[in-house]
Amino acid sequence: MTTFEPGILWGAATSSYQIEGAVAEDGRGPSIWDTFAATPGAVDNGDTGAVAADHYHRYREDVALMADLGLEAYRFSIAWPRVQPAGSGPINQRGLDFYRRLADALLEHGIQPWPTLYHWDLPQPLEDAGGWPARDTAARFAEYAAAVHEALADRVSRWTTLNEPWCSAFLGYASGRHAPGRREPVAALRAAHHLLLGHGLAAQAMRETPVGITLNLTQVSPHTESLADRDAVRRIDGMQNRFFLDPLLHAAYPEDVRADLAGVSALEHVRDGDLKTIAAPLDFLGVNYYSPMVVTSESEPGGPKASPYVGSPHVAMRDKGRPRTTMGWEIDEHGLLELLLRLRRDYPAQSLYVTENGAAFDEPVHDAGRISYLEGHLRACAEAIHRGVPLHGYFVWSLLDNFEWAFGYAQRFGIVHVDYATQRRTLKDSARWYADMIARGGL
Repeated sequence: MTTFEPGILWGAATSSYQIEGAVAEDGRGPSIWDTFAATPGAVDNGDTGAVAADHYHRYREDVALMADLGLEAYRFSIAWPRVQPAGSGPINQRGLDFYRRLADALLEHGIQPWPTLYHWDLPQPLEDAGGWPARDTAARFAEYAAAVHEALADRVSRWTTLNEPWCSAFLGYASGRHAPGRREPVAALRAAHHLLLGHGLAAQAMRETPVGITLNLTQVSPHTESLADRDAVRRIDGMQNRFFLDPLLHAAYPEDVRADLAGVSALEHVRDGDLKTIAAPLDFLGVNYYSPMVVTSESEPGGPKASPYVGSPHVAMRDKGRPRTTMGWEIDEHGLLELLLRLRRDYPAQSLYVTENGAAFDEPVHDAGRISYLEGHLRACAEAIHRGVPLHGYFVWSLLDNFEWAFGYAQRFGIVHVDYATQRRTLKDSARWYADMIARGGL
């Protein structure tokens, strides 16, 4: 039996736009995802998050499910447009009250609330004013963070500023695959920096409260052993991983990445003092991991496409023939182990949490594929801990089937099945398996 030492925190994760619904209730304003989802062709099947899993009305039922599963923590996100519809100015107390009620319900069941302040749903008025490429958005985020912190500090002991700023910046502003759907490489680089600056300013605004950030990191390997493919690894690792880790943990952007970007931008938007603000000590680092990446220097088949990897136009993704999820993502738990070991080796010591890990499968309730995926990745976590990685918790993605961004409702990541027509919740086999693992303290 593979066991975990006592003290590992076990939880599940969700995000506001993916599960809450109620997009026009109690004073909530529009977000960039409301606008994007309403754009013809932007989301598969024309799906939107208008209802999603109706968590806004069913949160007590969902919290009861968490308690039945023995979850110790719930990682959720707070919808900025629900709390501050214009992105600045007056606070919507009805919006804050929802999160107060949610936190209270969690605490009543002995479950720790782990809120994330930003999981991609920027208030539309801020996008209209320039969005994350505009420096002012970072300042507005810090003001919003301070307001939410003041309202919930008596209920919340751990805060996450941002979820996956890589996605917000490069899928939102470079490839256009995510909201707001822009394809502007220079704007994407500005957005990435201002997201990190917003994190630093928010951490300052929340003062002595334990604060962390969550990054989507991955292990990158070459398709072949050629020098060109190895350089492709350097480039993609630079933009996917080091472009965020290095400012946060080394107070600098990687020099080789700066050189790669020289033909696109000189990063002139980075001002004196920004990196010091960004690199304020973290109380923890969240790691979201789903799949490894295999890269080649060859061009993408089918002609050029808008790439999220700014500065690396001639790099393409390949695979190694491993089993895949229905998202098309290869399954390799060894990539998670290598990633965790690398964080311990290459960066200053951090308390680490796997804040998202999971898989989409077309298995409505009897989801053996998901159980196999989770078991393999949890064994990787156990091995990492055994080898000295300071990993203190694990959050499965996701608690509920939900709106999966540009894929709409076609992809199901939940350990709880949601019938979107009736909103009925049904525990999948993976939920019962996870509950049993938590109860036993191991695999």
